[in-house]
Amino acid sequence: MSVLLLAGTTEGRHIAAAMAKEGIAGHASIAGVTEDPAPLALPTRIGGFGGAEGFETFLHNQGIRAVVDATHPYAARITGRTAKLCAARGMPYLHVLRHPWAEEDGDEWTHVGSIDEAVAAVPPGACVFLATGRQTLAEFAGLEGRRVICRVIDPPREPFPIDGGEYLIGRPSRHAEDEADLLSALGVDVVVTKNSGGPGRGKLDAARSLGIAVVMIARPPMPEAERVATPEEALDWIRAL
Repeated sequence: MSVLLLAGTTEGRHIAAAMAKEGIAGHASIAGVTEDPAPLALPTRIGGFGGAEGFETFLHNQGIRAVVDATHPYAARITGRTAKLCAARGMPYLHVLRHPWAEEDGDEWTHVGSIDEAVAAVPPGACVFLATGRQTLAEFAGLEGRRVICRVIDPPREPFPIDGGEYLIGRPSRHAEDEADLLSALGVDVVVTKNSGGPGRGKLDAARSLGIAVVMIARPPMPEAERVATPEEALDWIRAL
């Protein structure tokens, strides 16, 4: 039996490492959104499959018998397509979806359901820190006229799509103190983020300590599927196949 692991997250890296250590046959796949991604412990495919037909071909050629989807909580298109294709084939499919962040005492969160609602929630003249990645950056065009800062991991190859906006190159810190120093130095008034969940909530703790408002974009709907929240649970599922 061989397992296809759709990775690209911290959970995916942990699962890949454990599979390799235990000698569980499998392949990993990552989208290749970031340059020079950290290597995984399994044979890895980078980039898309070429649609449903390409995905089916890969499953057949590699003898895949089960799929573990540990993609990002906002990769709704990939998750929805994969769950549908696996269901049509009668192939075991598991979705690994980490728990979302929850508000804590002192947080000033505004919950919204879309990017348009997030834009509408930011007051005029605010300095906005976008912790949403650059893939959806153009969808925040309604923030024009404000100072918009978008943090990205890789140096951008294209100009900032919003007049007056700027990139900040760097990885987020899990330490609230580091994030607080950054937000304070930038003069940030509002943090806009997606509810990705996981350990990287340093920016949220920093915002709370500084009294900075947070606009939290809710997760997209997910298909009905067998679902777990942790790598350990995913590995139990794989072992039981």
